[in-house]
Amino acid sequence: MADDINKVMLVGRLTRDAELMYTNSGFALCKFSLAVNRRRKQGEQWVDEANYFDLNLWGRRGESLNTYLTKGTQVAVEGQLRQERWEQDGAKRSKVTIEAVNIQLLGSRSEGGSYNQGAPSGGGYGGNNGPSYQKQPPRQSGPGSQSFESYTPPSHPAQDDYEDDIPF
Repeated sequence: MADDINKVMLVGRLTRDAELMYTNSGFALCKFSLAVNRRRKQGEQWVDEANYFDLNLWGRRGESLNTYLTKGTQVAVEGQLRQERWEQDGAKRSKVTIEAVNIQLLGSRSEGGSYNQGAPSGGGYGGNNGPSYQKQPPRQSGPGSQSFESYTPPSHPAQDDYEDDIPF
């Protein structure tokens, strides 16, 4: 149905460093986890509650941003929900992840515990001074590994037209 909508927007902090891996066909996948805090009233007090989300970022954008997606970094993410399904020990399992379409680096945790606003030099999107990459082997085990190897990544025009040398 063309009338369905699947859109997610989150602002939160990474709970661990991003992990870069490759499919058998050589397509890059950057996986990371985001904590999004929410305040709610419980009785007469306000209570902070953290929600945790697993995200996937495909293609060259994942390769370029992997270096900057470190634990504690604050990011804004626009994406879509995706339900992963697999079978483990004869039982059918599933998990909802977020396929990131756009990511904006908002800040990072410095060594002193304070936060630096803004993206790293070069905007965090690669460029002439960007990091160099080495291919890492695809993940062979764990939940969803069967679907990962046969999975065809989503086609997003923004990712297909992505260039390393962005002039800003």
